[in-house]
Amino acid sequence: MKKQSVVDHSAKILPFSLSPKRALAKQLSLIGKSGIRDFFEIVQNQKGVISLGIGEPDFETPWLIREASIYALEKGETGYTSNLGLIELRKLISQYVLKLIGVEYDPYEEIIVTVGVSEALDCALRALIDPQDEVIIHQPSYVSYVPLVVLAHGIPVIVETHEKDEFRLSPIELEKKITPRTKAIILNFPTNPTGATESEQQLKALAEIVHKHNLFVITDEIYAELTYEGKHFSIAAFEGMKERTLFLHGLSKAFSMTGYRIGYGCGPKEWIEAMVKIHQYSILCAPSVAQYAAIEALSKGRKEMEKMVEEYKLRRNFLWKNLSSLGLTGCYPRGTFYYFPSIRTYGLSSRDFSYRLLQEGGVAIVPGSAFGQGGEGYVRCSFAARFEDLQMAVRRIEKWLKKIEKEANK
Repeated sequence: MKKQSVVDHSAKILPFSLSPKRALAKQLSLIGKSGIRDFFEIVQNQKGVISLGIGEPDFETPWLIREASIYALEKGETGYTSNLGLIELRKLISQYVLKLIGVEYDPYEEIIVTVGVSEALDCALRALIDPQDEVIIHQPSYVSYVPLVVLAHGIPVIVETHEKDEFRLSPIELEKKITPRTKAIILNFPTNPTGATESEQQLKALAEIVHKHNLFVITDEIYAELTYEGKHFSIAAFEGMKERTLFLHGLSKAFSMTGYRIGYGCGPKEWIEAMVKIHQYSILCAPSVAQYAAIEALSKGRKEMEKMVEEYKLRRNFLWKNLSSLGLTGCYPRGTFYYFPSIRTYGLSSRDFSYRLLQEGGVAIVPGSAFGQGGEGYVRCSFAARFEDLQMAVRRIEKWLKKIEKEANK
């Protein structure tokens, strides 16, 4: 008879040590912490600070939306939904996007509801990118774009935008960066942090380049409603672009629903199906109660949203005018709720400038370097703050600038 093997359970178990060098994914070593969140770890320990930093509306979510959340809870609408999201919500998204950018998406096959736009972007990249594919990103840009490309095992390729061009993406500069390995472009207009918008003519030129090189586009238009000068245009609306574009949007900014975490992606059926594969295993579905709140926002919340946008416009005018008069000049922000002035004349790095203003002046802003190398020499100031806070912040900044100018002249 064959001798049965015996496992020696008395063997000594060696202590387990999770050494990052030995155990953690190498891909993580290629990305750092968020430049915004890293800086605001410092802010948390400061008292009496006026924050013009975090990109979050200061308005409470409109009551009718909050009430819809409460009602959904009371009715017990707390179970799983379809991986794609509630069909009622997807139908409203389809109608809303048609009015917003003039492109119609099938709510059954071309729309997915996600946990914020960030998850939609993550799923979109992982569904599209193979290892070593290149993805072009214009900078200064939102802090998540480069890390999410890296985590999808792609290669981020940067196209710098410049103040002299109002931080718009130049078609000529874009085409210079395209190689045989280029697969997609990430666009963000209106742009965080610069407040830049793109003209219809400029977007058309970008679309022609996309067609010429057979590329895909991921367009993050979360700030679309916060366009103050002229009409908002989307690259997805140009001929032949719907088939190669993923349109990303959500309710966080315009409807002041950041904590609800409702975003969505609209695009070709095949791309959405691929995103669902990732979404269903990692997230399953967006929170049901938040989806019911989103239904209320899209069906009845437009007037409240428009009131907030008008208030942002007034604040934009105030902050731009007053900071410019103090020497913090920059492009007039045509969208978003950010002003991105230059601080080059003060001889400080953007981080040092921001840190000293926080410590000595009591105002929190974000170093431009958090948004890529092209952001060095600038700072991001959010006007999503109470008018009284904006007024106080301007007074504090004026006082602090006089102090450092006096120091420089000694």
